Amino acid sequence: MRWLVDGYNVIRRDPELHAREAESLEAGRAALLALLARLASRVSDDFTVVFDGARRGGGSPSPGRVQVVFSRPPESADDVLRRLATTLREGAIVVTSDRAVQDSVRRSGAVAVDAEAFVDAATGSDQVDPDDEEDVEERDTSGRRGPSRRPSRKMRDTARVLRRLRFR
Repeated sequence: MRWLVDGYNVIRRDPELHAREAESLEAGRAALLALLARLASRVSDDFTVVFDGARRGGGSPSPGRVQVVFSRPPESADDVLRRLATTLREGAIVVTSDRAVQDSVRRSGAVAVDAEAFVDAATGSDQVDPDDEEDVEERDTSGRRGPSRRPSRKMRDTARVLRRLRFR
């Protein structure tokens, strides 16, 4: 699986990353890349972070299985994410809180995840006691009639891909 991350969108949705960006744009990007490098060392997935604009100056190459892509005007990071998601289809997980991008990548067959949910899963702040967790497929076994209590496909897909990031 390849995670396609909307870089500035994620940075601006997380208080810690946003605080680093307030120091400098480069500090915000470096903090996000450090988070993704830690994730890449734990999971077998690859990560591509897409930022708007051209890279300004040197810098170290991307760590490990984390690739950095800068959009080239007139193309935006959102355009790059849509194009990559269309190419990868079911093999892509797109991290952004931009609804238009989420809708577009879902239509291409990729899974879309909110930036906040991604950061929570990546940092372990969404960890739940395994004894309290219910399996999505086994929620209602009472035989009651009425509207389904099963989460939507979108919610099930999001939960499934975020489980890949859990601390092992």
